[in-house]
This record gives sequence, C-alpha cells and structure tokens, in this order.
Amino acid sequence: MGMVINHNLSALNTFNKLNTNNTLMNNSLEKLSSGYRINSAADDAAGLAISEKMRGQIRGLDQASANAQDSISMVQTAEGALNETTDILQRMRELAVQSASDTNTDDDRTNIQDEMNALVTEINRIASTTEFNTKKLLDGSMSTKIAARANIQSNAAITDGGSALSATSSVLTDLTDTAGNSLGIKEDDTVTVSYMKNGELVSTDVTVTATTDLAALAGADFGLSVDTDGNLLATASADGTAAAVYGLTITVSSTDTEGNVTVNTKATNALSAFTQTQSAKDDSVEGTATVLIGANTGQSINISIDNMNAQSLGVNGLDVSSQKAADIAISVIDTATGTVSSMRSKLGAIQNRLEHTINNLTTSSENLTAAESRIRDVDMASEMANYTKLSVLNQAATAMLAKANAQPQQVLTLLQG
Repeated sequence: MGMVINHNLSALNTFNKLNTNNTLMNNSLEKLSSGYRINSAADDAAGLAISEKMRGQIRGLDQASANAQDSISMVQTAEGALNETTDILQRMRELAVQSASDTNTDDDRTNIQDEMNALVTEINRIASTTEFNTKKLLDGSMSTKIAARANIQSNAAITDGGSALSATSSVLTDLTDTAGNSLGIKEDDTVTVSYMKNGELVSTDVTVTATTDLAALAGADFGLSVDTDGNLLATASADGTAAAVYGLTITVSSTDTEGNVTVNTKATNALSAFTQTQSAKDDSVEGTATVLIGANTGQSINISIDNMNAQSLGVNGLDVSSQKAADIAISVIDTATGTVSSMRSKLGAIQNRLEHTINNLTTSSENLTAAESRIRDVDMASEMANYTKLSVLNQAATAMLAKANAQPQQVLTLLQG
C-alpha cells in the first residue's frame, strides 16, 4: 500500500483488533467478577439450557428435603400424642383389673368408674385437639377414604374333632382344640356369651343340647362364620364404630345338683381366643396428607392417620362398675392398646422412611450441584491466565494504534520544499 492519508488501513486493522480484544477482555472480566462461565445464553446456549434445568432440579430437591423434614415433625407430633393415649389406656387397664376383684365395694367401683370416665374424656380431648400447623391429626380428618366397615374377630383355637369347622354344622359337644383334644362341653352346660358394645356389657346364656351348634352362640350384634383357613370369625352385624363388638368372651360352665357352678376353663379359653383382625371404621372423606418428596410432579407419599378417639378405639363409655364388666373390659382395653400401638408403629416407619428420603435428597442435590458447577462455573485460574493474555494484547494493540495513526504524518515530508 502506498502512502495515502484518506484511508489509513493499518490504523483500521489495528483498531478492529483492539475492539476485539476489548470485547474478549470484558467477557473475561464478567466471568471473573461473577464466577460463572455462562452469564448469558451467548456464552453457551446449550450449556445454559442444561444448567437451568439442573438448577430447577436442585432447588426442587432442596425444597423436597424441607418438605420431608416438616413431615417428620408432623409425624412426631402425632406419635407423641398417641404415646400419651397409650399411657392412659395402660392406666385404664390397671383400673379394670382392680375393679374385676370382688374385694372392692360398690362405692369403690363407683370411684374407679369416675376415673375411668375422666380418662376416656382425655382420650377424646387428645384426639380432637392434637394439631400441626393448625391441621388436626388424630380426629380422622387425615384418615384414608374408606367405606364404613364392621369389625371382625378371628379365633383359630378350636376344631371340629378333625373335621372342617362349620358355624352351622359343628355342634358344641364335638369341639376340640387344635391338638384334637375334646373341649369337654356336655349337654346341659351353660354357655355365656359376653361382650362390650358402646362400652356397655351385653351377656346372653345358651343351654347346650346335643344339636346346639356354633351359630347358636351368635346374637343380634354379631354373626359367626368360618373363613377359608378354618378360623371362626365373629363379625359385627352392622358397619361403623357404633355397632362394633369388643371383648367377645364365651364362658362354658356347669351346675351340679347343689347349685355349685364350675367353669370349664379349657373350653372357655379356647372359645374366647378371639383377636381383632379388622377394626370398625366410619365413612370418611379422603384426608391423607400428600407430601412431595421429590423434585418432580408425582414423587410423593401419602401419610394417613386413623381416628384415635375413644369411639374408634372401642373404649367410649367403658363400664367397669361390676366384676363381670370389668373382666371383659380388660380384653377391650387390650384391643384398643393394640390399635394405638399399631398406628404408632406405622408412624415410626414413616418417620424412618422420611429420614432416609432426606439423606437421599441431600446426596442427589449435592451430586447435581457438582454437575451444574462443571457446566456453569468458571475455572478462575484458567480464566485469570486468559485475562492476563488479553490485557497484554490490549496494551500492545493500543500502542500499535498510536503508531499506525502516526504513519500518515510521513506524507508531510513530501510537502517540504
């Protein structure tokens, strides 16, 4: 290129390089000051999209961990309240055992009944007032939606002399234990069927004949049947907690000519060996607590807590004002204690699961954060070296631009005469 003054191409070229260096150095400064390799989509379009999705997952995992921690607190609140309910039931059982002894007078049993009533009221208060963040926990509002159902009790201690047990064809005099030994029930024996319904003692006597079968022991409140495993089932006649039958006891006794009553302990124990296999429940609206324990839709668990009031436990209005009623009440309270213990066990399992969930969420968040960091964060040492290079280049370009701008002045030497 000859000596021209209208177009200084050297200066233009140097200026372009200076602008390029300035842009690159500004980008480097932005990365160094923010700590991010990607500050805008222009820095890495694909990397930005990936890292933003990762950020959403990380924040979701962190919040899910917080959700699980809140759920543990809720479960602990419910389980702590049920711990007190268990203590109350233990005291009620102690009172029932005390009242079942005829060493007490009627006045003594009246006092025992007063305390029993107060304890039942406290069970109801705990069930109705236990809350977490204003949510009721034990009043049934967190129970899984279920149609009302009757309670069922199962007895596996009796057989029909080696034949399959049948409620309508197995006569009482032929009944044996599981080892094939006769229960010793004879004609003219008296079978007393006793149970609690709504806390009140119900008792009926049946005189044994040669044809009296198991079905004859059923009443208006429950029916007897045999399941596929050969177990005797006692099923409440109607659904719901109000119709539930508790503490089913079948006592076999005989009376001699002098009026002395002898209880057949072997037959009584075998016929009374009922265990509740399905507790009565009332109709309820779906109220389970759904907790999102993952970063995405649907990654949740449901926490269900049944109604834990006295009616649902079968101890509402429990009568211990007589020796016989108190004796049956012991079995009723044992069933209620088992129900509460089962719910506490369920809540404990949920708490343990949530603790493992939190550990998993924390680990996932940590690993995903590391992956997002590799995409998004800048390597400060590498970028500082790049910035130093660009700074030197920028200084050199500035110096060269000054030289290029001075080059046209050489034309003036041609104009000197």
